[in-house]
Amino acid sequence: MRQAGRSLPEYREIRASVPMLESCRRPDLVTEITLQPVRRHGVDAAILFSDIVVPVAAAGIDLDIVPGTGPVVAEPIRTAADVERIRRITRDDVSYVDEAVRQLVVELGDTPLIGFAGAPFTLASYLVEGGPSRTHAKTKALMYGDPELWHALCARLAEVTLAFLRVQIEAGVSAVQLFDSWAGALSEADYRRFVLPHSTTVLSGLAHAGVPRIHFGVGTAELLGAMGEAGADVVGVDWRTPLDVATGRIGADKAVQGNLDPCVLLAPWPVVEAEVRRILEQGRAAPGHVFNLGHGVLPETDPEVLTRVVALVHELSSRRADQG
Repeated sequence: MRQAGRSLPEYREIRASVPMLESCRRPDLVTEITLQPVRRHGVDAAILFSDIVVPVAAAGIDLDIVPGTGPVVAEPIRTAADVERIRRITRDDVSYVDEAVRQLVVELGDTPLIGFAGAPFTLASYLVEGGPSRTHAKTKALMYGDPELWHALCARLAEVTLAFLRVQIEAGVSAVQLFDSWAGALSEADYRRFVLPHSTTVLSGLAHAGVPRIHFGVGTAELLGAMGEAGADVVGVDWRTPLDVATGRIGADKAVQGNLDPCVLLAPWPVVEAEVRRILEQGRAAPGHVFNLGHGVLPETDPEVLTRVVALVHELSSRRADQG
């Protein structure tokens, strides 16, 4: 997951004096922070360092990422006029991301770079709530109470997200991931009615871009089948659902990504090793498996444990490949 750097002392040293949004807008810092987990752990791909609200800020929304809280929006979305405040973006609006990706492609060489963006529902939730929310009450009130305004908001956010991902692809990323962090707050029926069309707009808009598309959400066990219909090549699965069960819901034509519980990394090594082995075995049910955590790395995680996990996955995967 993109938060891999949060457990690294070298990351915390850089971020100690630089606010989150500023660090996302400085190509030199984006490049360095993105490279840190690759250098430290020897992972198979780099994840672009950014934040899901970066393109929304570029589209004209006044927001900040407040330490200990998350994104905070100065004027939450309430009306059609508010939706019109969200500008369509071009490469010039996020030139720092374009520059950072181009730098990283050179620095990484044969190591792929994965770009990412927030999905329309999760972005809409931040914009309507004004910040993080456990209940998403204002979001759901707008969704149910004014479906026309809701769909207008999500349609605009889908445009912004699609443009943001296209900038990353044109600059050289090898794959993209669409994060729908809060989609698990919805029933399947509501997801299909209020969210799926807009996620599909983004993912189908990249169908001919020539890069794999990954779609991930948290708490989405009951939504996996619908998420599999949105147009991604790979569906990310959080730690709550075994990968073989997830594959049965998503469909046998999709690869899966995941799904070690981040908290397991705080347990003794024999526990970590057993869980890694289990996940690799269950991942064999899918036509492809990208080993990953089931959500972000916890800041208190020992980086050495992450390095050992990467080495173990490489060892077991190569052994299985040798066995045919």
